[in-house]
Amino acid sequence: MELVSGLPENLDAAVAVALHVPEESPSALPSILSRQGPLVAKHAADGEPLLHGRIYVAPPGRHLLVKRRTVRAVNGPNENGHRPAIDPLFRTAARAHGRRAMGVILSGTLDDGTAGLYAIKRQGGSALVQDPDDALFEGMPASAIENVPVDFIGDVPALTSELVRRTRELAADPAVELDVGDDSDDLDAVEMDHGTPEVA
Repeated sequence: MELVSGLPENLDAAVAVALHVPEESPSALPSILSRQGPLVAKHAADGEPLLHGRIYVAPPGRHLLVKRRTVRAVNGPNENGHRPAIDPLFRTAARAHGRRAMGVILSGTLDDGTAGLYAIKRQGGSALVQDPDDALFEGMPASAIENVPVDFIGDVPALTSELVRRTRELAADPAVELDVGDDSDDLDAVEMDHGTPEVA
């Protein structure tokens, strides 16, 4: 909520959020986030366009994946004991958007997100992590800091400022071009599960 409240209306990026919410649990997260700032948040619909200035939230029990032009919300197998998990989100964002991808790890337990954040760094993107001392649960931030060459560590207000600053830099840099291709290639492991819905 604190991070979203600091994002500007004209953000030159899409925001994707994965929170461990099981399928049988209702989630009010999109409405909560929408009330915090100028950006509208909603549960992602499988196959919908990926647009700047929107917040896409993983639906309960679905992995949220970022493609070049669209988002996917898929059943797929659990990762790190969860669905949704953060690693598939980061992994697909890294593949689709390379240097334009930014991963942000906030409070959480264990190490979900560490491997995905490493994938973002490997593709030239940015890794931002909440200071473990600022987090309610330090496990995920501490794991990311220990295993990934992160670009920035700070409390949530500092993370938000850095995220906005980096987004503006990327938008202003003509050298960072995005080669937009066909979204049908580069299937992720979680998309190969028989329970995955087809894109309408």
